[in-house]
Amino acid sequence: MQTFFTAYLNNLQEHHDEIRNAIKGLSPEALDWIPGPEINSLSVLVTHLSGAERYWIGDVIAGDLKVRDRGAEFKVKGLSEQDLIRRLSDNEAYFQKTLEPLALQELEASRTSPRDGQSVTVGWVLCYVMKHTALHLGHMQITRQLWEQLQVHST
Repeated sequence: MQTFFTAYLNNLQEHHDEIRNAIKGLSPEALDWIPGPEINSLSVLVTHLSGAERYWIGDVIAGDLKVRDRGAEFKVKGLSEQDLIRRLSDNEAYFQKTLEPLALQELEASRTSPRDGQSVTVGWVLCYVMKHTALHLGHMQITRQLWEQLQVHST
């Protein structure tokens, strides 16, 4: 694998490790807790994030179409920490296999989003995935902090 793609996957892995830390040791109740109106639970955030990552890298870059129900990602409940970690781990293994054959020139190659027909480059997709993952990682870290504060103040 070319150095760029190895570094990319290492950075994505670091974000996933931080997500694992954000959900570590939490019960399904904590993972399903919603801090307030229009805010997502940790289960929803991980489910949506893993679905989005798979869509962009799998469906868009690789052309490996998988049926995604984006709306359902925002309704999940009752998942365990292990269920959520499995989603991240499955993505990591899939991305390793998917990005392995790519060459640097392909960063400029055009792809079409099956969802809306938008034309994007492979490089744009990889940047978007990293940005989107980092954004939701921050949401997860704050949600974890709020959950922990609630536990301290309710005892």
